[in-house]
Amino acid sequence: MTKVTTISLNGHPTWARLPRGKGPTVVLLHGGMSSSGSLLKSIGPPLARRYRVAAFDRRGHGRTADTDEPFSYDAMATETIAFLEYLKRRVYLVGHSDGGNVALIVAMRRPDLLRRVVAIGANYHFEGLMPVPSFDIESEDFAQWAQRFGENSPDGPEHARAVEEKTRVMTFSQPTLTTKDLARISVPVLVMAGDDDVATLSHTCSMYEAIREAQLAIVPGTSHMLLKERTKESVRIIDHFLGSTSPPVTFAPLRRPSPDPGA
Repeated sequence: MTKVTTISLNGHPTWARLPRGKGPTVVLLHGGMSSSGSLLKSIGPPLARRYRVAAFDRRGHGRTADTDEPFSYDAMATETIAFLEYLKRRVYLVGHSDGGNVALIVAMRRPDLLRRVVAIGANYHFEGLMPVPSFDIESEDFAQWAQRFGENSPDGPEHARAVEEKTRVMTFSQPTLTTKDLARISVPVLVMAGDDDVATLSHTCSMYEAIREAQLAIVPGTSHMLLKERTKESVRIIDHFLGSTSPPVTFAPLRRPSPDPGA
């Protein structure tokens, strides 16, 4: 069971879905210009069959009001760490898009709060992104998104332009991590992406190769929206990773050491 409520994270009122009771807990981190509702409606229900599922809307997203501060992945990671400390348990962290970027930073800063991480459609450096057109704020698509944004946000639809601008500035200047930074991650990480995702495949593979206890899953025939395009397959991959041993035991290991030195 879960409880939807408003909690204080670093002094800021924050919408959250909290797990009730103890047990293995998955925290879902939503993408940019989105909310927890996206993940709670797609991969949330099937994951809830085996895990306690928790989530929160980051500042300026979903049902959590914004402030005058710019968006940054470091600030989002600090916000996420505050949420994990509020839960008072080690968790599985599953992040999509910006949420995946945040999950990587949390793994670098506070591995003690984590069991495993799943980074979906993530990028560790902004230069790793494919050319993506900016959201035309004069378009009908933006007007529709602004209306949906305002239906949830305490700031109303008129704040949508500010959120789009903050997101755009962050996306094209952050994050600026290196593979050496990623090598500091000590918890097992599943790097997951669509084969037509927003990050280049070479960038995604370099992320996988840089993290010592990483696994890689490229879902064929999918885009950045793979969790909606192939929900069952995505959940199967995520669930298998969360419940498997690390490092995995394979028949012909090359990148990973053999479990039997004499094999």
